[in-house]
Amino acid sequence: MSEIQLPTRYHLASRITGNTFEDKGWILDATGEPKPSLLSSVYDNIQITLNDDRYGIYKFGDWLPLHRILEGSSAPVTFKSEKFANHLGLENLYITFSGYWPEKGALMRTCSFKETEAYSVCARLRPEQHQTLVVASAGNTARAFARVCSDNNIPLLLSVPSDTLCALWFDTPLNDCITLISPPPGCDYYDAIHLSNLVCQIDGFIPEGGAKNIARRDGMATTVLSAATTIGRIPDLYFQAIGSGTGAIAAWEANLRLLSDGRFGSHKMKLVLSQNYPFHPMVDAWKARSRDLFPQDDQLAREQVMEINAKVLSNRKPPWGIIGGLFDAMVDTDGELEFMTNREAADAARLFEETEGIDIHPAAAVATASLIHAVNNKSVSPDAVIMLNITGGGEERLKREKGSLDFLKPSLVISPDVHLSELASKLMEI
Repeated sequence: MSEIQLPTRYHLASRITGNTFEDKGWILDATGEPKPSLLSSVYDNIQITLNDDRYGIYKFGDWLPLHRILEGSSAPVTFKSEKFANHLGLENLYITFSGYWPEKGALMRTCSFKETEAYSVCARLRPEQHQTLVVASAGNTARAFARVCSDNNIPLLLSVPSDTLCALWFDTPLNDCITLISPPPGCDYYDAIHLSNLVCQIDGFIPEGGAKNIARRDGMATTVLSAATTIGRIPDLYFQAIGSGTGAIAAWEANLRLLSDGRFGSHKMKLVLSQNYPFHPMVDAWKARSRDLFPQDDQLAREQVMEINAKVLSNRKPPWGIIGGLFDAMVDTDGELEFMTNREAADAARLFEETEGIDIHPAAAVATASLIHAVNNKSVSPDAVIMLNITGGGEERLKREKGSLDFLKPSLVISPDVHLSELASKLMEI
C-alpha cells in the first residue's frame, strides 16, 4: 500500500485565533488560546483524490491524519434507495451504510460506523508511540476500537459500563493487548468517561480524546465523503441520530471541506438530528437556542438512559457548546433537532428491513424514524437530495452467519469514585 503518501500532509488550526500547529505528539487541545475550542485539521490537498477501494477507509486518505495504514478496514457505502424511498415518496434518498452487508460491499466486522473512528484514530498514532490508548464507550465504540487494536497489536484500555457489556461481542477472539474495566451496574456512560479520565492521569496511558481528536471526527466524516463522491454533490439534508454529536460535527466539517474542493456544490446541507426519548438534553438546549446544556439531575439522567433502546445515544457531557462543537454546526446549517420514541424507532427499523433487506442498529433506527417523521409532516421536499446515515447495521445477519461469538469480560469492576492511587494499584495487578 505504498501508493498512499505517509504521513498525510496537514496541520492543525485554532477555530478562535486561526493559529496553526504541527501535529507533534498527541495534540487534543490548543495551548495558549483564550477559550477552549475544537481544533480543526487543514489538509494540503484541497481537492480530494480517492484511492482504490482495496484501501478500505483509507480510500479517503487525502483527508485523514495518517501516520500509518492499518489492515482490515472497510469504507462506508452509499447507494440510492429504491423500495424504502418509494414507500416514503422520495425521489433522491441516498443511504450511507456502515456495517455488515457483503452484497453492498460493506464489510465492517463490528457492524458500526465507529470503525471509521477507530481506523483513523489508530492510524494517527505513530508507530513509535508505545503508550496504552484509553477509550470510554457505551458499547459500539469500544467494540470497534477493540477489534482494530487487537488486529493491529495496539495496546488498548477500555472503560465500558457494566450494563452495556453485551455490546462487546466479537466474531473472533481478541488478543491480550486489550484490557477492559467497568464501573459497576447502575452506572452509565458518563461514569465510564470519568473512570477513563482517572486512568489517563497514570503514566503510560493516553486518552483517545473523543470529539477533541481530529482523527475521530475526520474518520467519521468519511460517511459524508462517501455520499458526496457517490452522488456527485453535497446532499441537501443529512439525517443522523446523535449521542455525543461528534458524527454530526464531522459531517459539517466534511461539508466545509467539500465547499473548498469546489466540485460538489456551494451549499451547506441541513443537519436533521435526533435523540432517543426520554433522554434528549441537546433537543432541549436547541429549542431554547442555548449554547449551554441545561443542568441535569444525575439520578434522573441515569433512569432516562435505562429507558432508551439506543443506549449509545446517552452521552451526558457532549461537545455541544464548545467553539466548533455541535451548537455551532447547528447554527451554521440552520439545523433541526428532535427526539424519537423507542416505539417509533422500532417501527422504523422494521420498515427499513422489510424494504431494504437488512437489519439496523437502534441508533440508526432513531435516525430513520426521524426521516419518516419529516416525510409525514411534509417538511422535506420529495425531490430533495437526502442522505440518511445508517450508522450501524447487519449485526443480526452477521451473528446468524457466525453462529458463535466471543464476549470481552472486564478485568476490573470498580467504582468511578475510586481514589487514583487505588486505581493505579489495581491496574498494576492486571
